Order: sequence, then C-alpha cells, then structure tokens
Amino acid sequence: MTMPRLELAEIVREHAAEYLQSHSASYAQRQVLRAVMRCRTAALGGHLEACDQCAHRQIAYNSCRNRHCPKCQGSACARWMQARAAELFPVPYFHVVFTLPTLLGPLALQNPRVLYGLLFHAAAETLLEVAANPKYLGARLGFLAVLHTWGQNLLHHPHLHCVVPSGGISPDGTAWIRGRKDFLLPVRVLSRVFRGKFIAGLKRAYKRKELEFHGQLTSLADVKTFEQLLDQVVRKDWVVYAKRPFGGPKQVLKYLSRYTHRVAIGNRRLVSHRDGQVTFRWKDYRQGQRSKRMTLKATEFIRRFLLHVLPTGLMKIRHYGFYANRDRAEKIDLCRRLLQVKQPPTASVPDATVDPAKQPSACSTNTPPLKLCPQCGVGHLHVIELLLPIYPDTS
Repeated sequence: MTMPRLELAEIVREHAAEYLQSHSASYAQRQVLRAVMRCRTAALGGHLEACDQCAHRQIAYNSCRNRHCPKCQGSACARWMQARAAELFPVPYFHVVFTLPTLLGPLALQNPRVLYGLLFHAAAETLLEVAANPKYLGARLGFLAVLHTWGQNLLHHPHLHCVVPSGGISPDGTAWIRGRKDFLLPVRVLSRVFRGKFIAGLKRAYKRKELEFHGQLTSLADVKTFEQLLDQVVRKDWVVYAKRPFGGPKQVLKYLSRYTHRVAIGNRRLVSHRDGQVTFRWKDYRQGQRSKRMTLKATEFIRRFLLHVLPTGLMKIRHYGFYANRDRAEKIDLCRRLLQVKQPPTASVPDATVDPAKQPSACSTNTPPLKLCPQCGVGHLHVIELLLPIYPDTS
C-alpha cells in the first residue's frame, strides 16, 4: 500500500497555533497559514462529481489559490507558460542571477517592499545599460526576472533569476544585433554596476525616510551607523552569476517552469513529520549540489517558511526591455520581423482568474474537458452538486 505524500498543510495544521503563541506574524503571513490549512478541504467548499457509466462518485474541494501554497502553483504555472510560448525566439537564452549581499538581508526582511523593489530595479537597469553599451553588445535587451527569497535550507537568500535572449534590437530599431552563443555580458561589469545602482537607490530611500528600523536594526536610524553599513557592503563583491546558455524555446519553457511559480518549499521535498520535528531534502551548493536532509523543530520550519511570504501586491515576475508589458506585442512582432521568424499560431490561454478546482456546474457553457472516471476508466465525471464551505470565512 502506497503511503500518502506528506504535505506542508499537515505540518501547518498541527503546529500553526503553537507557532503563533511564541512568534509574531504579519497579517500576510497569517493569511498564508490560513490558506495553506484550508486548501482543498471542506472549509473552502467544492463539488460532487459522478461518473456517467458507473456508480462512482467523488468530491473535489476548491483550492486556496494563494501564491505561497505548494498545491496551487501547477495550474498557474501551466497557464503562464502557455502564454509565454509565443514570445520566445530561436536564439540562445542565458540565465543571469543577481544576489543581494547577506549584510542587507535583515534590512530586506524589515523592508521587503522597498528592498525587493530596488533589487528588481537595479538588476534590470544594469542589464539594460550594460547591454546598450556598444563596447559589449550595443542593443536593447528584453528579459524577465523572477524573485526568489530563499535558499535550499529555507534561510533568507534574496536573489533574482533573469532569463535573457542572446542579442537585441539595434538603437535605430532596424536590425537584430546577435550576441555570442557562449557569452552574454561580462559578469564583473554587471556586478559593479549592479552594486552602484542598488546602493544609490538605497541611499535615496533612506533620505526619503522610506525605510523602517526595528529591534536589532534600530541603530541604523542614525545616519552615521547607516553609512557604516553601506561602507561594509560596498567593500564586498556583489554576486552576479551567468550560467551557460540553454537551447531553443522548448528548453527555455522547461527551464522557466522550474523557477516562475516555485514556492519556498514544495511537498516533494518533505521527508517526514513526527514528534514535533520536520525533515526535508535540500541541496548543498557549497558541496557540489550534494543532496542532504535537514531536520528542524516544526515551529522553526514554519518560521523559515514564513520568511518568504511576500508583501501583498508585490509582483514576483516582471518583464523588461522589449518584453515590458507596456508595448510587448509590438516589440515582439518587431523582433520576429528582424529575426525573420514566422509568427506562431495563437495559443488558447485559459483564464488565469479561474480556479481549476472551482469547476462550473454541468449546465455551464464554459465547462472544462471532462475527466475520465478513475473507477471504471470508461465513463466521464460530471459535476452534480456544488458543496458550500462548511463554515463561513470570517477573515
């Protein structure tokens, strides 16, 4: 008999109350805990399905649709990837990673909206500026950036994954300037420019009193102490890493699916949960990506998980250059003409606002494809009854 897979929800249900008794939690963090606990349970309601060929019936509960829930990312990722498929070109793509220095981690935890926004802005401006320099490429880039705030051990490690096509649009917009197949831009130059832009932005935020300092960071409210921190940060090399290019559009899509809708830890990495302890798998990149196991007290595990709850409304996937949202369609059409690439057939993209678990009733004209009956393997499942939540959500 196959044992059911351990889920994050199980850990949260058993230990969330204990955690909240001994730790402070923001409203957003409490909302995530509540969503994870209720996801695909009777608390959110659902529907009853029946087979049209046999007596089989089953209940399908609704999803929470929270972006931090590991059970809700698969369908969201699939819809997003389908929409991106028509925007990729037959050129090499590079993966560039911009990492925030460890010294700024505590400041980012207290000011996530400001510092994560700066991370996006500084990294994007760095890529665009360096690429526009004729010394390096002399072209207008287009790329997407995905924010991750965790390391494999669930500790705080803010960094951006940027996926960048090799080449870009010439300054006059009349040609595609091809980049090298094995090299994008010099990482040492990217590192220095990134550091300068981020520090300049951080200084502006400080002068505008956009930063908050609590607890152990209270002393940073003093200008001299804050400047001492910046001096320490400036003296360090900032990590910018460019991985080797990968293949064409299909390989890029497969690669992107590993990053765009990932959460801090998925259920697949969970190993065991017993006696108030949680064991999970992680890769130690300092030892050649060696696979290891880590065991933490359940409340510490929850604490680490909640470190990565993003502020409400903060976009974790952003597009820049000719992929920017404002005129993306026109710029992509231009790139295709310059590359002499045919326009791919328009893909039918499901409505991203529809929860696949909240399927419409059988009389709906927007009914998704029928599911095959798991019991007889011949009939199809139809929704015969909607199930209301077992209690109203008073949050």
